[in-house]
Amino acid sequence: MDAARDFQRQGYLVLPGFASKADCEALKARALAWVDGFQPETVSIFSTHEQSRTSDDYFLGSGDKVRFFFEEDAFQPDGSLRQAKALSINKIGHALHDVDPLFDRFSRAPRLAELSGTLGLKRPVLLQSMYIFKQPHIGGEVNCHQDATFLYTEPSTCLGFWFALEDATLENGCLWALPGGHALGLKKRFVRAPGGGTTFHTLDATPLPEDGFVPLEAAQGTLVVLHGLLPHKSGANTSPKSRHAYSVHLVDAEAQYPADNWLQRDPAFPARGF
Repeated sequence: MDAARDFQRQGYLVLPGFASKADCEALKARALAWVDGFQPETVSIFSTHEQSRTSDDYFLGSGDKVRFFFEEDAFQPDGSLRQAKALSINKIGHALHDVDPLFDRFSRAPRLAELSGTLGLKRPVLLQSMYIFKQPHIGGEVNCHQDATFLYTEPSTCLGFWFALEDATLENGCLWALPGGHALGLKKRFVRAPGGGTTFHTLDATPLPEDGFVPLEAAQGTLVVLHGLLPHKSGANTSPKSRHAYSVHLVDAEAQYPADNWLQRDPAFPARGF
């Protein structure tokens, strides 16, 4: 397989068996240990619908920290959790790859460094990571989006590595992608608003297509590589099976990273490469 050619043609790669079962299980155990130690003084809900996306200070300050975001449907009307804390978290973001030694080693594996170079990054830096739980019964839908909307550079260099830590199926909310959709260009940017909070800047008002998406079912250990401009989404998980995944997003340090991007890091803790 010519990975670079296939990636440029369809905007994604599906690489089964990239991570070992042992590595997947170790990351799952470490993520659950983080959740176990989390005492939610601040409750931040990750909205899977962009128009109502939470942009509180807790979220905006997460670019160089480990923070926890709840599922929208995790709470009772009185504000109490419907189920155990470990079954209520939507994701952990956004710097596990820098803060936690195990995630650091996994995210900076030599094979990933080689792959990022093969796919065109000259000076890759690991900007963001997310541990995504896709909880049983309440795992939220993720609307169609482009990763470069949230991690914008000039020129566009965003690259996503998405690892299936558990089997991702049609039943439990696998990814769906639009083959070749990265050629459509970036539609909007998610930026910090001058008066506080966040907003979207429209770059191209033409809507993304609604048809033509294909499911990317992925067995445990599969790496899905996503072009930053590729439209993709995932369905809700109404099944009894979770769909744990870990993703890392990279950009090229040679590109310009605007100061109004939502994700900013403390200058004393800059993004690092491999």
